[in-house]
Amino acid sequence: MSAGERSRGAAGEAVERGGEIHAQVLVLGAGPGGYTAAFRAADLGLEVVLVERHETLGGVCLNVGCIPSKALLHVAKVIADAERAAAHGISFGPPRIELGQLRDWKRETVEKLTGGLAGMAKLRRVRVLRGEGQLTGPHTLAVGETTVSFDHAILATGSRAIRLPGIPYEDTRVMDSTDALELEEIPERLLVIGGGIIGLELATVYDALGSRITVVEIAEQLMPGCDPDLVEPLRRRLTDRYAGIHLRTRVTSIEAVEGGLRASFASADAGEDASASGAYGARGESAAAPSPPQPQVFDGVLVAVGRAPNSQSLGLEHVGVAVDGRGFVAVDSQQRTSTRHIYAIGDLVGPPMLAHKATHEGKAAAEVIAGEDVELDVRGIPSVAYTDPEIAWVGLTETEAKLTGVEYKRAVFPWSASGRALASDATEGMTKLLVDPDTNRLLGAGIVGANAGELIAEPGLALELGVDTQDVALTVHAHPTLSETVALAAEVAEGTITDLPPARRR
Repeated sequence: MSAGERSRGAAGEAVERGGEIHAQVLVLGAGPGGYTAAFRAADLGLEVVLVERHETLGGVCLNVGCIPSKALLHVAKVIADAERAAAHGISFGPPRIELGQLRDWKRETVEKLTGGLAGMAKLRRVRVLRGEGQLTGPHTLAVGETTVSFDHAILATGSRAIRLPGIPYEDTRVMDSTDALELEEIPERLLVIGGGIIGLELATVYDALGSRITVVEIAEQLMPGCDPDLVEPLRRRLTDRYAGIHLRTRVTSIEAVEGGLRASFASADAGEDASASGAYGARGESAAAPSPPQPQVFDGVLVAVGRAPNSQSLGLEHVGVAVDGRGFVAVDSQQRTSTRHIYAIGDLVGPPMLAHKATHEGKAAAEVIAGEDVELDVRGIPSVAYTDPEIAWVGLTETEAKLTGVEYKRAVFPWSASGRALASDATEGMTKLLVDPDTNRLLGAGIVGANAGELIAEPGLALELGVDTQDVALTVHAHPTLSETVALAAEVAEGTITDLPPARRR
């Protein structure tokens, strides 16, 4: 159709095709949620325009987040495994790090995926426009000098790293998570501000490559929000390896001095809500904060205190899309915003800020636009920290259960009783199931140990299917594997476990 023709939008109202380009579905942002939404809409027979400000598709996750970080974490694991082998009679020399070659491999890994996305967009006849997009009206978007009109829009603009006030970001020795993945150099002494998943994953990389790490976290524990028992094996390992881990501590200033960057610290204020700024996450109840460390000089500083939604400068005020005080866009179970023909997905709509959440939201939005009667209804979204050891959880956590008063029964299988864990030198791990005390239906699960991110898939499926622990326990698992620890934890819940000492009889 040419400009000026009319099509049918939400609720069947006439939509003026006034732009140089018209789309039945406009997708703004080509991260995992955005490109998934665009491709699904195209597969359902809709005309799709995908707008992306960067040169390549894939968004933060593929280009400067999930994928490059996991490539580097793989390298870190190889180095760590080589170190561990020394305790078993296998010794290697100190690793020789060729940063240029490592950067090239990381880049090639990303390029393989981004190139594949470009090819799939072409095969689906998804038109890709590059540039900053801004809504100029209920059915129009400006991309530079080009106006795109649309029947429906899916906003998938993602998030950005939060910046703390008083930090000299203009100094190249100060990095955010994107900068850190560039591997320009390996600082001898690295301060990591923020002990959440992103900060600890990047600390894992730099530790393996030779940095001496100090972590500062304003909450009471590393990885705030995760169950403390899952974090404990990681905390023990990092305490032995890192120069320092300072909890309930904040950075008050960073200044350039001779020999590096001088950081000053203070105890977290007992009356301060650390989550108000979105910086580090909320703290629980506790006594007075510990004494802060003395000022120290570092060769580099990594700021990893969370992410904020990219809802500014989208022109949402022109279309009546409701945004909360933190910048998140409100949506219903079909990903509709307060303006019903405009949808939003991914980091833009709030935590958890995870790529796999965004992809499911993107598919749901595309299918609703295509007329399918669907809504997003999931029982658990898995979270994974690719640290050493890995930590993963899905569904209800003990932390959430205690805050909300949900009754649960806890079943834990320690990996010290797992033959495969013993043979793999991974006995610090454990598998934990939370079950309904009346029905034994699975409510949630947490795993800490090697490949926890892979192992959490089975509890996630069990949770989605609504099965009970008997179903899991009676499913024959291969032996010896780490996956059988899920079944063994279910046997603990059922009272049929034979791989642990018998429960004390009454």
